[in-house]
Amino acid sequence: MAAFEYLALDASSKERKGVLEGDSQRHVRQLLRDQGLAPLEIKPAAGNAPTKGAGWSFRRSLNRLDRVLITRQLATLSKAGLPIEESLQAIAQQADKQSVNALVMGIRSKVLEGHSLAASLAEFPSSFTTLYRSTVASGEQTGKLDRVLENLADYLERQYESSRNVEMALIYPVVLLVLAVLIVGALMVYVVPDMVSVIENSGQSLPTVTAVLIAMSDFLASWWWAVIAAVAGLVSLMRWLLQQPDFRLQWDRRLLELPLLKRISRSTNAARYANTLSILGGSGVPLVEGMTIAKDIVGNSWLRQRLTEATQRVSEGASLRSALEGVGYFPPMLLHMVASGEASGELDTMLERVAAHQQNEVERVVTTIVSLFQPAMLVIMGGVVLFIVMAVLLPILNMNSAI
Repeated sequence: MAAFEYLALDASSKERKGVLEGDSQRHVRQLLRDQGLAPLEIKPAAGNAPTKGAGWSFRRSLNRLDRVLITRQLATLSKAGLPIEESLQAIAQQADKQSVNALVMGIRSKVLEGHSLAASLAEFPSSFTTLYRSTVASGEQTGKLDRVLENLADYLERQYESSRNVEMALIYPVVLLVLAVLIVGALMVYVVPDMVSVIENSGQSLPTVTAVLIAMSDFLASWWWAVIAAVAGLVSLMRWLLQQPDFRLQWDRRLLELPLLKRISRSTNAARYANTLSILGGSGVPLVEGMTIAKDIVGNSWLRQRLTEATQRVSEGASLRSALEGVGYFPPMLLHMVASGEASGELDTMLERVAAHQQNEVERVVTTIVSLFQPAMLVIMGGVVLFIVMAVLLPILNMNSAI
């Protein structure tokens, strides 16, 4: 049976929505009527485009936390010996979000039709990446799906925790920057003009710093909309340029060479690549196939291009260490750990260790930058306030001295 999303009215004319399994839409309508509901709209749960009805919709893309929870639950239930379809039904019933319930039931309907779990997940590519599906497929082929799912859940949890730590570290500086811009903007547009008008009415010549402040205040008061439009236009232009393959390729290449950013970019991409290659290798995916999948996880397009060449060299018989060394952007520790793993036959373990090290390095660098950014913002704000105060006080002091 297939899964269908429905919107219906109950006896009190309140809207009810959910997911039901049935042979057809007509069958689901009959099931709803048997429950005392009046069906308004019924659509298949499978698919990726949003299903819109009378003021309601189902989101087809899982967020990172939902993906982690589903994977962990599926791994636990599979390890307990439950069939896949029963595990999916249990996960759907426990889901708090309607969108998650609909998505899991859509996967279950495909499994009940005879498709493998990996093929069923392929119906939702925006929620389950190529890495995710390839890992599940390897687990099904080797008969170790429970172990593979557990490794995959561990991997996703590490990724989620790392991203969350970086995001949490950036919250305070971003909020501080936004508040600083708003406060200074308000002072320049609303407060400074009134204070300066008093000084101008005195008829005395204004100091240079006061004249500069007046010019800036007048400009912001008259052209604030142009400043906002220019910033928005610059952001839009930059986003458009980054969507152009040639520009994006050169941009990503520069990121790997800039003094401070190269350390963050190289460590981040190295951690992603090594982590992905580790989880795929531990799941039984051949090295060349794993490299092909892992390169797509790398966010830098220039590095992705070089990794394609490295994959080709490994397929021709080169060692992984020499191929990655030819890429030229991986940290030396990763290369040494890969060489040690190839020599000892524990490549997956070494990749996992170096991925964890690189991720910790990224978090340490970002935390250091953020900790330096906070006092820097305070110094900048202090300088701006000092400039405004001096521009206002100097004419007043001159007036007093003249008296």
